[in-house]
Amino acid sequence: MRRRAIRIDRLIAVLGVAVLVLGGVLFWLATQGAIPSLENEPVSERVLRQAREQLGPRAEVQLIEAGSGRVVCGYLAAEPRGAAVGFVSRPNRMLLSRDPLSTEFRAMLAEDCPNFPERTNLRTAP
Repeated sequence: MRRRAIRIDRLIAVLGVAVLVLGGVLFWLATQGAIPSLENEPVSERVLRQAREQLGPRAEVQLIEAGSGRVVCGYLAAEPRGAAVGFVSRPNRMLLSRDPLSTEFRAMLAEDCPNFPERTNLRTAP
């Protein structure tokens, strides 16, 4: 009895068609609105979502200031009325002033939010 084997060229063709079909289905779902898009997310919600991902569920936004393009800067705290931490938020990333990349944070702040107020200039609630 002869053993039936799958030929490599046939396997590659079948997998190629499967990838194309899956890509087409995902494209169709994305254009129909079935896959949520982060582009339509309001800035305040985006910043709060990013803050809670990094600092925990009790994080609160204390100040948001528009930067260049879709970048915003501001201050947030890990808990209500907590110590303020500076941030620069892009749609796909949030960088905090206390992160190890402080040089990158300062460069992003100077480039994207040149009029950003220093922490000493903020009025905080008692």
